[in-house]
Amino acid sequence: MTHKKKGFLEKWKLPTLLLIGIGVSGLGDFVYLIAINLLILDMTHSAAAVAGLWIIGPIVAILTNFWSGGFIDRGNKRNILILTDIVRAISVAIIPLLSSIWSIYMMLVIISLAKAFFTPASTTYITKLIPHHQRKKFNSINSLVRSGAFVVGPSIAGALFLLSSVDVAIYINAISFAVSAIVLFLMPDLDKDLQSQNAPKKGTWKTFILDWKEVIGQYQKQAYVFILYSLYIVTIIFTFAMDSQEVVFTQKVIGLSATQFSLLVSITGIGYLLGSMYISFLSNRISIKQLIGIGITLMSVGYIIFSLSHSFMSAVIGFSILGFFNAFSGTGFNTFYQNNIPIEIMGRVSSVLGVLQNAAQIIFLLFIGFLGDILSLRNVIVTISFLNFLTAVLINLFMFKPEKHIYFTETEEEKSL
Repeated sequence: MTHKKKGFLEKWKLPTLLLIGIGVSGLGDFVYLIAINLLILDMTHSAAAVAGLWIIGPIVAILTNFWSGGFIDRGNKRNILILTDIVRAISVAIIPLLSSIWSIYMMLVIISLAKAFFTPASTTYITKLIPHHQRKKFNSINSLVRSGAFVVGPSIAGALFLLSSVDVAIYINAISFAVSAIVLFLMPDLDKDLQSQNAPKKGTWKTFILDWKEVIGQYQKQAYVFILYSLYIVTIIFTFAMDSQEVVFTQKVIGLSATQFSLLVSITGIGYLLGSMYISFLSNRISIKQLIGIGITLMSVGYIIFSLSHSFMSAVIGFSILGFFNAFSGTGFNTFYQNNIPIEIMGRVSSVLGVLQNAAQIIFLLFIGFLGDILSLRNVIVTISFLNFLTAVLINLFMFKPEKHIYFTETEEEKSL
């Protein structure tokens, strides 16, 4: 084995192990997503009960993220990730044993609470583990892993439903969390040298106020980074609102069947997978600016094509484009965020942004549902898709200011990966 190849394997040993854990957990998540919806529908025969599943997560995230960021930044990130994976594994495994819809909702609250800690803690841990020059490559491969789970997960779920039951699919998700916890246990402890004097401050009201002041102070110091990332969150909120109306729009407005809609979702997943494969192989040739600019613009164009669709084929074109370029924008913005937010307060920043994003998503989702009842759904979706496109244009104008190049710099080592 050559010295260069040996060095490459050594550098990517831990990132690869982490990607395996992410991949297994993500695969279980998509199996579980379908299974839990079917379980609740089978128990209640109520669309409202199923809709409740989608409200629990954002509400719990808002209530938790108000204060969890400081705990994460001062705590041991690896231990937090392991604990939350174990909690989710046990909680998910208990669900098939429950007979009451309210007891299942309670388990879902606990699962959402654990996820509210896991998500910002994982962002910080990944940023600490992966060196600056490897982040773009890692994020592109991570995008590939997640898109693979998106495509394969529902297929596995379908096979499990045919061969066994919904309960088995849920147990597989519990096992995936346990596997993720084992993988994380094998990862290095990056916070073992944390100063113990920070511990008594956790959870106090004074610390909570100081944490928010520190995030606001960071916002003022790095206004450009926060404004650009906030614009990206606006596009996420717009796309989330359009995605929530996809079933109704495709069937009631375009006139597609349930089978055609399922095929559209699969095509989107395949497009995302292909986009992820493309950037994982060519990430050294595409700059962070290009990933963001091309990705966010063409993804918004895909939504416009979808909103104007009158046939299955035009919807396929829109979904294919938005799926493919979603991988670009996600990889670009994740790398931009990791490179420009200080690691020591990343948990707090992620939590505060999570509060704002989840609150905006709930409000906007309810608003879109209301507008869809009193106005033409076609006009509502078209309007949102064009607002999304204008936000993408604004991001490009903001990003390509020459004096802001420093926020997107890449080393020669990064470009050679």
